[in-house]
Amino acid sequence: MGHQVIIFDFSLIRGLWETRVKKNKERQRKEKERLEKSSLEKIKQEWNFILECRKKGIPQSKYLKNGFVDTDEKILDTYGKTQLQKRHALSHETNKKRNKFIFQLSGEQWTEFPDSLKEQIYLKEWHVYNTLIQTIPAYIALFQDLRVLELSKNQINHLPLEIGCLKNLKVLNVSFNNLKSVPPELGDCESLEKLDLSGNMEITELPFELSNLKQVTVVDVSANKFHSIPICVLRMSNLQWLDISSNNLKDLPEDIDRFISLKDSPVETIVCEDTEEIIESEREREEFEKEFMKAYIEDLKERDSTPSYTTKVLLSLQL
Repeated sequence: MGHQVIIFDFSLIRGLWETRVKKNKERQRKEKERLEKSSLEKIKQEWNFILECRKKGIPQSKYLKNGFVDTDEKILDTYGKTQLQKRHALSHETNKKRNKFIFQLSGEQWTEFPDSLKEQIYLKEWHVYNTLIQTIPAYIALFQDLRVLELSKNQINHLPLEIGCLKNLKVLNVSFNNLKSVPPELGDCESLEKLDLSGNMEITELPFELSNLKQVTVVDVSANKFHSIPICVLRMSNLQWLDISSNNLKDLPEDIDRFISLKDSPVETIVCEDTEEIIESEREREEFEKEFMKAYIEDLKERDSTPSYTTKVLLSLQL
């Protein structure tokens, strides 16, 4: 019995398939034309265009003509560019107005403030740095709108008594100057929130009048010569952060409730000398200091009375 061989004519199959594909494409073309002519599709396009215009803040008057929606894409592009230009112009104008109230000065060619400054009492910020200026003029008392006084890295050797007249001052930064003391009048700056006296190297104490600074949250007196934490700092009821590192601390106050950095202060050495252990590495030193502070806190909790010059508080120390 022989095998039956079936032979297919693939050309017929290919022709049939190509005919079906052609008919399908024709149906798609007609459907596309129908949708383009359909009022529903046109309404959909107009509605999407309106939504896009509203998203970009384009008013109706820009895309409505005699009650009909003009879906010209140029409206989106042109208006978008116009709005972007307006925003840039507004930002530039805002910065220009803001800079009008800011005084900036830098460079070692300056040994004193320019005479024209006294006529700009409307200023809200001073930013003076890297100059050879030694004195802050007494007419600073006239700048009643002053909010920020940034005088870092100059040669200032004292703060004028008139600084106490700045009732609206919020930030005072006189870090890395040549200050040796702070005037009691600074305590009259009732709005002060940040005080930076770091890097002056010679300040040993702060006047008790600074206790009146109830709005202060940040105090930096690092890199000076404090032997103890000033009592006035403990009286600042809103203080959240205190840096008194790199000083000559000899002891700690009876009670303290602030974050304090003791690193690089001789109090570490004093504590170590009272022990028989030798602290050889930085890690061991930090562990020892941490244990010491824990013991100190426990001692505070066991006390029956509170010293009269501070309030009962807790110690939070980050090592």
